[in-house]
Amino acid sequence: MTRHRLGVWQGTATVLGGVLGPGMLVLPHLAAEAAGPGSVLAWAALILISVPVAFTFALLGLRHPDGGGVAHFAGMAMGRWAYSIAGWWFLAAVPLGTLAGALAGGVYAAQAFGGDGRVAAVFACGLLASAFAANAAGLRTSGRMQVVMVGILLAVLTAAVAASLPAVRAGRFEPFLPHGLGGVGSAAGVLIFAFVGWEAASHLSAEFAGRRLLTATGLTLAAITMVYLGVAVTVVGSGAASSPVPLTAMLATRIGAAAGPVTTVAALVLTFGAINTYVAGASRLAVALAGRRLLPHRISSPYRSLVALGAGVAVVGAATLLRPVGLDPLLRATSACLAAVMALGSLAAVRLLPAGPMRATAIAGTALTGLTLLLSGSYVVVPAVVALAGFTARALTRRAGGGRAGADRAGSRGAGAFARRRPEGTQAGPGPDAGRARAGCRQL
Repeated sequence: MTRHRLGVWQGTATVLGGVLGPGMLVLPHLAAEAAGPGSVLAWAALILISVPVAFTFALLGLRHPDGGGVAHFAGMAMGRWAYSIAGWWFLAAVPLGTLAGALAGGVYAAQAFGGDGRVAAVFACGLLASAFAANAAGLRTSGRMQVVMVGILLAVLTAAVAASLPAVRAGRFEPFLPHGLGGVGSAAGVLIFAFVGWEAASHLSAEFAGRRLLTATGLTLAAITMVYLGVAVTVVGSGAASSPVPLTAMLATRIGAAAGPVTTVAALVLTFGAINTYVAGASRLAVALAGRRLLPHRISSPYRSLVALGAGVAVVGAATLLRPVGLDPLLRATSACLAAVMALGSLAAVRLLPAGPMRATAIAGTALTGLTLLLSGSYVVVPAVVALAGFTARALTRRAGGGRAGADRAGSRGAGAFARRRPEGTQAGPGPDAGRARAGCRQL
């Protein structure tokens, strides 16, 4: 049977789904809160940074088509330690990202019903419970449904820009930098959440024919440039930036009170779909890591991994209830973990891509992903702590396991060794399902 290959437009929609997600429901407000009208500069700068980063992962996918994602490529280039921390960073983003995504949907629902933060938290709990229950029952969002949801989000964003464009006033851009350039940097730190996800192209590479992946990446860059800049300018110029539900405020300039129910339904549907995908792939990734003894072996089954992930979300949720932190810190912490993954993947590309234009692109991508990691500010401590905790736990486990740990090391001398022995184009690591769901980190 001939394998189905993604065409240019279907492939573009798929890659776009790895970058664009319901985080856009709240990010315009958070960025404008940090930098005022100058948040437009943060959007523009991150778009420019995305160009070499996006093509770095597209080229990596063309040269080494595989469904294993960044963890696999990091293992190929640098060994088992790199495979380990890439997986740990992805999983660390799960409790933070799912909670942030659920709260984003909850904020829109609470606003529509005239509720406060407690109402938003109730909706967020409902979304999380539904997503985990759906995964436990084996009900997961299909790839085609993900494309449909991305289309819905794109339509909502486009409609919001079109509706609010007549309300844009030049006076709302003054003063342009009320918090100075530091405010722009702070805005970029939270906006990273809207730009991670380019590595999704690398694990989808085997599904593209020829060099269509490069075309799809270029079209995706063009699409997010128009949409992101359109939202960035109109949300400030129309005055909607001050609202915690900016898309509702933007649409309200044209359709009035009907904007609330429309954006609420879209927010809840999109958020549930993203969380469902995120949890599905994270559980598969946890099983894969446990199978390699990079996590406790007891969670090496899908059901147990779901329970462990649910427990992690519950702990983070309880902590945020005891000391309310809001969406901004959750998104920044998640972004820091995902930016670290992107930086590691770009560094792996420098070693895996051939000398010449390809490697030059990877070097530029590495430098710029390193810059985005620095823009995370103090939140860079989150991936640092995760890596330290992971290696410490591994060391203690090996010491306690004694000879069994030695046998385990002998059986797997590093992800790089097994990766290089595999025929190009075959699966390794968590596989394509886990890779697709890692895009859920960005879709939130």
